[in-house]
Amino acid sequence: MATLCRPAVSVPEHVITMEETLQLARSRHADHPQLPLALRLIENTGVRKRHIVQPIEETLKHPGFEDRNRIYEAEAKARVPAVVQRALDEAELLTTDIDVIIYVSCTGFMMPSLTAWLINEMDFSSDTRQIPIAQLGCAAGGAAINRAHDFCTAYPEANALIVACEFCSLCYQPTDLGIGSLLSNGLFGDGIAAAVVRGSGGEGISLERNGSYLIPKTDDWIMYDVRATGFHFLLDKRVPATMEPLAPALQELAGQHGWNASDLDFYIVHAGGPRILDDLSKFLQVPPEAFRFSRATLTEYGNIASAVVLDALRRLFEDGGAEHASRGLLAGFGPGITAEMALGRWQRTDG
Repeated sequence: MATLCRPAVSVPEHVITMEETLQLARSRHADHPQLPLALRLIENTGVRKRHIVQPIEETLKHPGFEDRNRIYEAEAKARVPAVVQRALDEAELLTTDIDVIIYVSCTGFMMPSLTAWLINEMDFSSDTRQIPIAQLGCAAGGAAINRAHDFCTAYPEANALIVACEFCSLCYQPTDLGIGSLLSNGLFGDGIAAAVVRGSGGEGISLERNGSYLIPKTDDWIMYDVRATGFHFLLDKRVPATMEPLAPALQELAGQHGWNASDLDFYIVHAGGPRILDDLSKFLQVPPEAFRFSRATLTEYGNIASAVVLDALRRLFEDGGAEHASRGLLAGFGPGITAEMALGRWQRTDG
């Protein structure tokens, strides 16, 4: 049975606080007719601070898409290997034990993927499979877990490495002044996460079932408008209400497994914003405390896109994990509108 092991997570050293974010919005958009609304929405995110790869003075500049993508590549190469090594250590494996690398990111572009560079740089085997995923946004963290589960189901003795690298600050667009854009400027942060899914052995979540669900006709609710200046993030005001149609999909997946999604032992979900967590609590009929790890990620790091699910799982590990064989749900939400969902039991090596 494939086991999702303890993730390793790293955030950059540069920090911007909520108060600094609000002050920047006031000073840069003093004449914006909807500034009071934007400030209120940013405050309501509950994000206390975020980490970014460059000092804020550099982040606010726009040297052009080419330069930004060059920064993305340089920062990824500088920061990802250490996180990968820690994830391998947590899983008690070597690079030569890994059969597939699943790399997810929506904030920069490389071809060949960073997977090829990692294989060369960190001495993974030359026959390591590569699965780069670039267009699932925040849902990609859940998708990576599910594709790793699928791979280890097909090859029961195989091991999969998941890497999520998101530098959302490199997508800041100073000319985008819509409410959704201003909110995004105060919500998203940067982060890197990695975790191993072991085909056998290991401690963590023993993955049992996964699934996907796309809400029909919502493909333009979260999207990139790709221009000469790079990725322009578009966020529809209806997105925060998407848990009402997604909660039944989570219930259905659990029901197919003979479980009740409202009566599980732990929940690791993507924290797109506080409304997402509040509504999921309401529609799944679980206490708000169930999403405390996701909320902690949102508060301390902001929305770090595909890395959120892995960071929330890291926090569960740091809290002592769960009881052996306890049941849980993982889910990532993103463009589409897409949900990537998984069910599993906590596996303790001393269980």
